[in-house]
Amino acid sequence: MSGGDRRREIVEAVQARGFATIEDLARRFRVTPQTIRRDINRLSEEGRLARYHGGAGLPTGSTRNLAYAARQVAQLAEKEAIARAVTAEVPDHSSLIINIGTTTEAVARALIHHQGLRVITNNLNVASFLAAQSDFEVIIAGGLVRNADGGVVGTTTVDFIGQFRVDLAIIGISGIDFDGALLDFDHREVRVAQTILDNARRVFLVADHTKFGRNAMVRLAGMERVDALFTDRPPPPELAPVLRDAGVEVHVARVGHGVGRAAG
Repeated sequence: MSGGDRRREIVEAVQARGFATIEDLARRFRVTPQTIRRDINRLSEEGRLARYHGGAGLPTGSTRNLAYAARQVAQLAEKEAIARAVTAEVPDHSSLIINIGTTTEAVARALIHHQGLRVITNNLNVASFLAAQSDFEVIIAGGLVRNADGGVVGTTTVDFIGQFRVDLAIIGISGIDFDGALLDFDHREVRVAQTILDNARRVFLVADHTKFGRNAMVRLAGMERVDALFTDRPPPPELAPVLRDAGVEVHVARVGHGVGRAAG
């Protein structure tokens, strides 16, 4: 197979599944991982695919998020560092709402050493991680289950979450504009997240550095709705005054190191 034919079929494979790993592509085409990396680099330069750690996904714009499989592996070490930083601030025997997202799923995995948590979630993956803890009470919101990622959305979900008042909301987001707007792709997911904000005494936002300046078409809220931001790199200079004016605590979790805190 020529390089051009192989690259065309790589694009088709990614389009079919939303994401493909380098290892799977190397086995499929019986070439080395280095060859696949070169193909992905070229396809990325041509704008036909987007390059991510461990593989390739479809290019995104303001109307479409990455495939769930791509988000699961993207910035994985950073998300795990953020999760450790967040869980250090979560008291035992507290009530939480955790929303949809791979970063919030990392937080859920890191919470397993806590005691006596009461967790409400519209994320089936979060519920699965936490339900195995015998002294946790996990409440799953009803509604429409998105096939792509196990997120639960819709008016039923909004109504259900509106019944509660919790100590802490832990929310993820797809993009943070430089004016402090929190952005996402699915208006149904955003409506649920807005209800979560309305029903939590404190709000922790978890977002790795790739979310800064990333565009998405649906506005969730402004940064003034957030009490603390947990990320893996200092926010860009354009965002610093917005965080300061909103009074947001900024916790920077560096991969492989401790956590630094800067006043927002």
